[in-house]
Amino acid sequence: MTNHSRVLGRVAGGVVALALVVVVPAAVVDAQKASSAVPKTADTATIAHVLNRLGYGPAPGQIEKVRAMTLAAYIDQQLHPEGIPDDALKAKLAAYPTIALSTSEIAREYVEPAEALRRREQRAAAAAGTQPATPAGRPAARPKRPGQAGQSAGGDPAMAGDPAMAGAAPQEPKERNASPALRAARQKEQQVLQDLTQARMVRAISSDRQLEEVLVDFWFNHFNVFAGKGEVRVYLTEYERDAIRPHVLGSFRDMLGAVAESPAMLFYLDNFQSVDPKAMGRQADQMEERRRQAQARGAMRRPGRGQAMRQPPPNPAEPSRTPAERIQQLRNRGLNENYARELMELHTLGVDGGYTQADVIAVARAFTGWTIDRPRNGGSFQFDAAVHDNEPKVVLGKTITAGGKRDGDLVLDLLAAHPATATFIATKLARRFISDEPPASVVQRAARVFTETKGDLREVTRAIITSPEFFSAGARQAKVKTPLEFVVSAVRASGANVINPEPLVQGLRGLGMPFYGAQPPTGWGDSAKDWVNTGALLNRLNFAVQLSSGRMRGVRVNVRSLAPNTSEASRNAVVDALLLGVASDATRGTLAKADSPQQLIALTLGSPEFQKR
Repeated sequence: MTNHSRVLGRVAGGVVALALVVVVPAAVVDAQKASSAVPKTADTATIAHVLNRLGYGPAPGQIEKVRAMTLAAYIDQQLHPEGIPDDALKAKLAAYPTIALSTSEIAREYVEPAEALRRREQRAAAAAGTQPATPAGRPAARPKRPGQAGQSAGGDPAMAGDPAMAGAAPQEPKERNASPALRAARQKEQQVLQDLTQARMVRAISSDRQLEEVLVDFWFNHFNVFAGKGEVRVYLTEYERDAIRPHVLGSFRDMLGAVAESPAMLFYLDNFQSVDPKAMGRQADQMEERRRQAQARGAMRRPGRGQAMRQPPPNPAEPSRTPAERIQQLRNRGLNENYARELMELHTLGVDGGYTQADVIAVARAFTGWTIDRPRNGGSFQFDAAVHDNEPKVVLGKTITAGGKRDGDLVLDLLAAHPATATFIATKLARRFISDEPPASVVQRAARVFTETKGDLREVTRAIITSPEFFSAGARQAKVKTPLEFVVSAVRASGANVINPEPLVQGLRGLGMPFYGAQPPTGWGDSAKDWVNTGALLNRLNFAVQLSSGRMRGVRVNVRSLAPNTSEASRNAVVDALLLGVASDATRGTLAKADSPQQLIALTLGSPEFQKR
């Protein structure tokens, strides 16, 4: 199968997945449509408001297209992205072959060759008594979240300086004494993350399914994983493509389950290591008994030459352990609460959802044995019954006695249907689409729809983006753009021709929001206080200068078409094109000081008006 065919196949598969949603009660849909506040005729400002909230801002000519089809039709179309032709985007995505690969293919073709070569060079260096090449960006622990206590606060302060933090920033491999072959293998390995970040940027800029792209960003952030933590980077492609993207307008419970079984999440929050301590104690006792019996038979003597030759070669990076050390390692393994806590606090109920530490422990017990087959080699989800705690658990007052994997599934059922989850999800979505402090009325309405439809995210989203609160005057320009929203909206508004998206990916990192680079499970912040400060605004202006002046290789703005010169007529044309004619006297005064068309465009993109949506 060609790379192009693989991409098309994956895209087609996503469409099928999107169609397989729960059946929504007709009464709910009718009530939604009857209460819709979408105006039958909309002015430019209203259309721009919708384009800025449901997508990454208007592209040239888009406002006229939406006006022609009516706003209601556009919103309904965006809520059903599977019906929007996106052939041009599919052709662009064919340039990024690894986004269509399975994790096992990525591991086999891109990651394992580099690791195998590194190990061979380390053994050769050790045999020669020289300094071996040291790996850059190897596994690091998840950092502690502020105010977090208990087991899930595990982390490594050294991570702040870890090259793996490039999380979404493919870097030139820097390994001491690495051979040209190893450097080349590392560069090939980096292609996976390069493809993923560049494809993400291309989708945001070019896709006609704008709401879908906004929701992929929202839900990935909700279920955040950090690319810089160990093997997460290997699983990232499949995580976003298969666990997040197909469900953003589908069933919340389906997405919750897909995330729970994703090796990316299992590795990021350490659940792949969570086991029943009693089971590990029994295994350690059995190993200790076998060791004693072997000693008694005299089988623990030093192996002969033939036996020694059959042993795997030593790995300098992984010192061998004695039988006693392996037994102690088993005894040290136990319950890990990381995923259980974040599942309730960040994924479902919210921090005020009414759960206790006892609930955290019970949920952690329910997910023992949810692990990864060959976690360091791109393996898939696996349930290991041998290390699962089959004793009864009480979660939020409900007793769970199913045993086996079903324990975890029942916990997900319970949390997905909980009223606190409905309110928490409705609040976060309303915050994304309406304002940093969304009105209680729209949150309550969306939460009710969540409950009535059993978590149908299409209808919950519809309840918010067709509400009176969404179209109210107070919601206009009420949200500050995140760096991602700023970068993509600047490219779209200016009509820039993007041949190579990598400079934009780099620019996004420079603004403090690298793709897949949020370290804590909270993800990136979603309100103005997270992004507004003097330094951040200056960095945005610098980005605008680079974009308008042609300093981004492979990204070109047609300056002449936007601003032939710096005359008042040109200034007005730029304000109309980029700010839709809305600019304060202070902004217009600043633009009057521009000494070149490039600077005029940059100042407009850096203006206070362009920072809001």
